[in-house]
Amino acid sequence: MTRPETSAGKRIAIIAHGHPDFSLGGAEIAAYNLYLAYRDHPEIESAVFLAAHRRPGEGPTNMITPRRPGEYLWSREMIDWHMFKGFNRLQANQRFAAWLEMVRPDIVHVHHYAHMGIEMFDTIRKTCPDTQIILTLHEYQAICKNHGQMVKTGEGTRLCLRESLEDCHRCFPSLSREDFWLRKNFIQTHFSVIDGFVAPSDFLRQRYVDWGIPDDRITTIENGQILNAPTPHREAGPGGARNRFGFFGQLNPFKGIDVMLEALAITIEQDAAPVQLEVHGANLEMQAPEFIEKILALRDKLLPTGRLQWHGPYEQENLAARMRNIDWVVMPSIWWENSPMVIQEAYMHRRPVIASNIGGMAEKTATGTPETHVEPRSPLALAEAMTTLAADTALWEENVARIPPPLTNTDSAAAHLAWFGEMAR
Repeated sequence: MTRPETSAGKRIAIIAHGHPDFSLGGAEIAAYNLYLAYRDHPEIESAVFLAAHRRPGEGPTNMITPRRPGEYLWSREMIDWHMFKGFNRLQANQRFAAWLEMVRPDIVHVHHYAHMGIEMFDTIRKTCPDTQIILTLHEYQAICKNHGQMVKTGEGTRLCLRESLEDCHRCFPSLSREDFWLRKNFIQTHFSVIDGFVAPSDFLRQRYVDWGIPDDRITTIENGQILNAPTPHREAGPGGARNRFGFFGQLNPFKGIDVMLEALAITIEQDAAPVQLEVHGANLEMQAPEFIEKILALRDKLLPTGRLQWHGPYEQENLAARMRNIDWVVMPSIWWENSPMVIQEAYMHRRPVIASNIGGMAEKTATGTPETHVEPRSPLALAEAMTTLAADTALWEENVARIPPPLTNTDSAAAHLAWFGEMAR
């Protein structure tokens, strides 16, 4: 078999660490959206989607079973998150190799190795030696052991600019510098069989170049959206007020929900513009007890003021309805982020975004006015930004006009196929 120089008439396998039927993370949605675009692309002969999945109460069986035509679930789990080794690797990779032989892909586009195991890349290369392997890097897990956040452990959760053996050892004193050297070498060895890499943001791309991926083997391609009709903006309040802010996403320490609630409390204490906040979030119950206690205390203090509405989790099909009464979307994350799905969804519905002015968030909201870019981890800075924006209708109108058109999944697929061709040449 000769490695393809173009993607015309090729078979593509997309592999992700979760299926959006069961896991609504941004990477899972981005992978599935791309699969749908590949599947319908006139130059692609066939596309299949394989996602890791474990049924509740069931251990990993390593079986690969059909979900629907062209889609498969792989019952997998990790046994070593430090080195990203999968559970029962011999049996799992035998079944994975059999699946590869069945679908016979010319291109394997992987969107994560979590849950499945990093050894999957060697299995692809050995089973399909002429197949092109591409990996999209959705966060910083290969660089950072701390959940791929590039945030230091301990009090203060300071941001980390780069990986170093000394800094990693300080974050995890039980592991030696040699342990982290072995981890990096192990991951890079498995990455060496990959033909090309994709980063959804320039910020993430540069972090991986600094870490060791050759500059000419990694490109930036934004995650594509399946576009829906934008939800109409609500009727403005008295005096044209645009004072309704919305938080969407995971309720965990890295997403800054505590910063958001503390900022709302400041606006109330200062008797500033009547800022209203809606929280649409999930998985608070899965966080550390002290964080849950902190958030519930803030919530319970604010609910009686009438300025906070706590709506809880939502499904993707409910997003448009949840956006209906929102003027601004707020993303106060305290870590770098990459290409947050929340920002893309807000722009699709023509809602301007206020975000921490760091990493992928700063990059994706660059078209906004200066007032929408906020110092991270600062409730006071966020309160001042919301007060200013709520009091000035012209700023809302200007920021709506500045919203860039979101990239469609079809356009993203075309950009990926062009990159595959370039890597093949």
